Amino acid sequence: MVKVEIVEEKDHQDSGSSPYASTSSSRTSSSASLSSVSSELSHDETLYDRIAALVDIVPPTTRHTLSSRFSAATSFIKAGGKLAGNIVWIVTTSALLVGLPLALSLEDEAKIVAQEQEMMAQQQGAQQMLGGQGSMFPPPATEGQKGLVPPGF
Repeated sequence: MVKVEIVEEKDHQDSGSSPYASTSSSRTSSSASLSSVSSELSHDETLYDRIAALVDIVPPTTRHTLSSRFSAATSFIKAGGKLAGNIVWIVTTSALLVGLPLALSLEDEAKIVAQEQEMMAQQQGAQQMLGGQGSMFPPPATEGQKGLVPPGF
């Protein structure tokens, strides 16, 4: 059971020692009297303590709504980060397993083609040096000859 007790004002002599006491009865002077009150902050109280004390101001339904939205946003960001990480992993491993051997084989093919062109240039140079003299090699057919073609191409 709750007991209600009425507290009456004390004498005006005791109220004179209070920093909030005003000798004037007008409400306009209340801001001046409050600004003259020194606000002593407790050095033991931290910013976190002050914010934690504000919990009572926000209604429980609003706190629950904010909490659920915040947790949904964090889970969405976490899932998106995991998905992005998986995609990056798949792309990089695929590039290493498929792209690197392909690039190396294309480079080897380009080296082979360059060597064939160099051999053809050497053969043509040797035939030009021999000129019209009796050569044991037949003259090259420039129209039909395409060089060495590896099997399968």
